Amino acid sequence: MLLCPVIGKLQHKRVVLASSSPRRREILSNAGLRFEVVPSRFKEKLHKDSFAAPHAYAVETAKQKALEVADRMHQARAPLLGLLLAGCPQKDLRAPDVVIGADTIVAVGGLILEKPVDKQDAYGMLSRLSGKEHSVFTGVAIVHCCTRDGQLDTEVSEFYEETTVKFSELSEELLWEYIDSGEPMDKAGGYGIQALGGMLVEYVRGDFLNVVGFPLNRFCKELARLYHAPRAPGAPRRVQHDSIPAVDTFEDLSDAEGGGSDPAGGARPQAPRTQEADLNGETDSQPPLPAGVLELMGSFKASKVLLTACKLQVFDVLKDRGPLSAADVAREINASVGGTAHLLDVCEALGLLDKSDRGYSSTETASLHLASDGEQSLHSLAAYLDGPVWGAFTHLGRALREGAAWTPEPLLQAPHERSTEATLQFMRASHGLSKLTAQHVATAFDLSPFTSACHLGGCTGVLAHKLVQEYQRLQVTVFDLPEVIKLAGHFQTDARPSERVHFVPGDLSSDSLPPADLYILCSLLNDWPEDRLHGLLSRIAGLCKPGAGLLLAELAPAEEEEASGPARRPPGLRTLGVGRRPQSPWQHRRLLQRLGFQAVQAARAGGLLHVALGTRAPP
Repeated sequence: MLLCPVIGKLQHKRVVLASSSPRRREILSNAGLRFEVVPSRFKEKLHKDSFAAPHAYAVETAKQKALEVADRMHQARAPLLGLLLAGCPQKDLRAPDVVIGADTIVAVGGLILEKPVDKQDAYGMLSRLSGKEHSVFTGVAIVHCCTRDGQLDTEVSEFYEETTVKFSELSEELLWEYIDSGEPMDKAGGYGIQALGGMLVEYVRGDFLNVVGFPLNRFCKELARLYHAPRAPGAPRRVQHDSIPAVDTFEDLSDAEGGGSDPAGGARPQAPRTQEADLNGETDSQPPLPAGVLELMGSFKASKVLLTACKLQVFDVLKDRGPLSAADVAREINASVGGTAHLLDVCEALGLLDKSDRGYSSTETASLHLASDGEQSLHSLAAYLDGPVWGAFTHLGRALREGAAWTPEPLLQAPHERSTEATLQFMRASHGLSKLTAQHVATAFDLSPFTSACHLGGCTGVLAHKLVQEYQRLQVTVFDLPEVIKLAGHFQTDARPSERVHFVPGDLSSDSLPPADLYILCSLLNDWPEDRLHGLLSRIAGLCKPGAGLLLAELAPAEEEEASGPARRPPGLRTLGVGRRPQSPWQHRRLLQRLGFQAVQAARAGGLLHVALGTRAPP
């Protein structure tokens, strides 16, 4: 195995991958590398025209990604109270030893193609690649870090790999079928060779994994060059480890054998190992620390910090007026200066705020989603999670002992238990979330063959108005509880009210469903108990005539889809509800097929959703 000679050199290093790409994570994990993932926040806005060649752009982007993570991890030294509030283990805020950055691009005729912004952009990219050879470049930066006198020193090694790919001639039908699958939307060049995109490829010349997202072979050679000194003739062969164990403490860039911080192999005298160093490290007789379990235990603290900052309107204060000092913010939110400073420091460590010598300012994400007047504000969702949801989980043990329902959703309670304010609070949260996702659900597939649709549990009608905006022939019925329909007029959608949107009151559990060509289920997939959900799905399937369809959509962020084991985030924290785990596109496909839908499409949408459409075969 090519990586083996350098394993010992990285054994006591803290290695960080500055990318959230599940493909890069898988490639490096399969190679036996143990590392942490800290996604870079570097905004990829470099001017492509300023680079002499496409590969230079990829290398520079990779380098900036890695340097941003290295600097952020070095600077994130919040006070102890901040660490406890955020639920972050101390090692997560220490500077790393090695940071790996990567950026993959597709280039054809000197033109750089990155990820498509929408379906039309994906169509343009794939049409350009049809029947031609193109190059896939991955730039990689290996940043070696050490701290001297409190300052971060970095040394960067960088390289790139080029692979030639030839596409077959692609028909219009094949192009749109692939685009409608949703796969092109988060891939450089608009395709993923390791999945459905492989059917577009005629041949590959070079490193296949480079096209997937990371040039493993070249990376291993580079590590060998940096870390592995040639063995003298007759010298005993060193025993290497199969993987790099996780280590909690790092003092400098010294390798396992006591070599210097120079990655090219400059040696220095080895310092004696101390008992403390032995205790901090890992041995073969000790199991690895349960990092995932510890993270789960403390993760509620970070959530509470975010929800409290929303409740105190910290992000509203900083949205247009930052940077402000902690004292300025404290005056605005009527809080103590010391407590506010701790809160702001933790928000900065969580990536919600930026901090400079002038004070604190809101990040683009916080201004957009956490300020109450943001364009896609989730402020009402935060208020709902901080209120009834937090309360429901606080008394979870008592509810379980007494056999009581522990869902906070007022709409799932008995009618006499619902209050108007509780219903409104739930609707505000659902309304904000729907505004964020409606466009992605409405455009995930071509719904133009349908002339009528019924959104079951459609709440305030955000998705319904988006659908009639996208499809000129479509009439949409919003079917929800009478108290919801009564209050729906209190909410405004981004689109103008349409005569093609109708609100019909009724109970999904007991009342007849309105007739439609297309039935839509979104949040109920997560919120309803399994038995009730399957009963409802069976009822819908029984109403669908030939040519009719069922559209399913649920929240399932990409990074959670990749998680496994005890570190997987509990499914109830993903949405408004506390129901079952989100299903994969493959599981959605199987579910719809079992319900009798022959033509089934499944895709990811917006990096946040799983969407599936099943259609009854025409007679």
